[in-house]
Amino acid sequence: MARRNHLSRAKLQLDAGNASMMELGKMLGPIGVNLVDVKRTYDAATAGQRGEIVPVVVTVFEDKSFELRYATPPTSFLIRQELGIDRGSSQPGHHGAPQLSEDALRRVAERKLADLNTDDIETAMRIVSGTARSMGVGITT
Repeated sequence: MARRNHLSRAKLQLDAGNASMMELGKMLGPIGVNLVDVKRTYDAATAGQRGEIVPVVVTVFEDKSFELRYATPPTSFLIRQELGIDRGSSQPGHHGAPQLSEDALRRVAERKLADLNTDDIETAMRIVSGTARSMGVGITT
């Protein structure tokens, strides 16, 4: 298979199963890729994750074809989802947000493991707990 040269690459965070044409247009419109095809491909691949944010790296090639590489939702999104809240503390370290249980922390870490630079769940849990702390969310044991 011949190697294709890429023209552009963009990382987007879109609503799973319902990508915004406005977001796609802002980032990909100037490149000239078919936005409707990108949206259809993304929506079809992420339909089972509706209600989540699913990051995607869109690589557009010189012939205007494209490739999508999906990632797991952002860690902060997964933490908020576990807690059932819209956002963390407005002033981390000063105003507390709900506490994340160790089981919930493990669930988030397991989900994020594929995108982290570790394959050890304990290390992944420490990484996720750092994000939680920066959000003002504590961890209960």
